This record gives sequence, structure tokens and C-alpha cells, in this order.
Amino acid sequence: MTAEGVEVIAGEGEREPDPSDSLRTFGAVVQALREHAGLSRVDFAAHVRFSKHTVESVELGRRMPDPAFVERAEDALGDTGALRRAARHLTRGEPGLAAWFRRWARLEKEAVSLCTYECRLVPGLLQSEGYVRALCENEIPPLTDGELEATVTARMNRQRLLRDRPHSTFDFVVEEAVLMRRLGGVDVTCELLDHMLDLCLLRNTTLQIMPADCEFHACLAGPVCVLETPHGQRLAYSEGQENGRLIAEPKEVSRIQMRYARLRSQALSPNDSLGLLKRMLGEL
Repeated sequence: MTAEGVEVIAGEGEREPDPSDSLRTFGAVVQALREHAGLSRVDFAAHVRFSKHTVESVELGRRMPDPAFVERAEDALGDTGALRRAARHLTRGEPGLAAWFRRWARLEKEAVSLCTYECRLVPGLLQSEGYVRALCENEIPPLTDGELEATVTARMNRQRLLRDRPHSTFDFVVEEAVLMRRLGGVDVTCELLDHMLDLCLLRNTTLQIMPADCEFHACLAGPVCVLETPHGQRLAYSEGQENGRLIAEPKEVSRIQMRYARLRSQALSPNDSLGLLKRMLGEL
């Protein structure tokens, strides 16, 4: 605490390296309650006995609030208990995961079913480590060594879902052209195909390949994922460059489900898909 009675959080000059959605949401609630109480940031800072800069960083989701900050903010903003309850659910940013993907990644961890269609690259849950590294090596602008390692670690940890949730089903439809692209070279591609074959032996995991010469295609609008929550709600996710969109509107999700169901009927069967994988591996 300074001579002026203003408390400084350790590392005051530092910010969260990758703010989470929960930090941003918590900060927005603090700001809304502060403004509703008619307090400026300077006035509020005096109440909570932290600097104006700390208040600003918390409100913008750039800093994890200190427990003392939460308690004093409650006292200054009506003592409703809302901030205390919200603070229990705060999480830091997850290194290696794009900010727009984190919410979907959390939903994946509890899903009873997950259906994925990809036309650009092998789905993250099926990627080998070498393939992940090859993807990172192709990032523009280039990643730092730390960012690359964080991405590899996060991707491989996320993949544990397939084995850790044996009662959840994971279905994938992947374009044949994706598997024909030898990203990272022959050795990386061999490792990838072998890895995919191993994962597809799991009873809860199904892979279907969409043949390049198929005359019909129900998902020309692009890659998409659909999951079902433990409460029976169905959600979809669509991703592009530098963004991702969580889709919850029932009619839109229903249309995506219809397309995915039709796509599965157009793709090779799981057995034929595994046979194609083995042939592709044998030809390398």
C-alpha cells in the first residue's frame, strides 16, 4: 500500500498476456455497476483503495482482480454478492487457444456428442504433434518459440478428450483433398495418417472421408461443428480467418445439422474411409 493509502497489485505494470472471456465479462459488470452508482473511476478507485489504472485494467478485462479488490468493490457497489459469485468463475486466458475459440473449447469438454466437418485442414482433435508444428511453422506473421510451444501443448491436451470422455461420441467428416496435402513433408504426413488410424480405433470416434470426385456436397458453405450439451441443447460453431462464431439460434443450428446429416450420407463409410487412409499411407 502506498503512502496515499492506495493499494498496488503485485506486478502493477503487467497485464494478462491473453485475457479470457470471463475476465472481460467481469470487468464489464464492474464498470456497469460503477456507472450505475454514479462513480467515476477516480472516485471508485478511492473506495476500493486501488489505483485508477488498476480499476481501468480490471474493467477492460486486462487484469485478474485481487480478492481485496472484489470485496471492496462489493461494499462500494451495493453489496449484492454478484461480484463475489462472478469472481469464483474467473479464468485466465488459455495459452495456445485463439481467443474466439475458447468458449467452444470449454463446451467441448462437457459435450455428449461432437460432429465436425473440415475442408481446410485436419481437425484439431485428430492432428499429430508433427502436423501441429507444421501448421505453426506456416503461420503468418510467424509465431515466437513460446507461442509455438503453447499452441502444440494446448492442441495435444485438448485431444485427450477422445480418450477421457469414452461415453461421448466424436464424428468427423474430412475432405480427401486435406489428406492429400503433404503439409510438413512425407514423414509428417505418415505420422499424421498413422495417428488418425490409431484414434479411429476408439469406439467413440468415427471418421468419414469426403471423396474428391463426389458429384454432390451438402456443406459447401464451409467447415462447421455441432455439439450436444448434457442438457440436450445443440450448438454450432463456424470459424474463419481471425474469427469464430458460436451459433445458438435453434433454426440456424437445425439447418446446419441437416446439412451435416446429408454430408455424412455422401461421404465414404467409416470402413471405406479407414481403408482409404491405409492406402494413402501405403503409397507414401
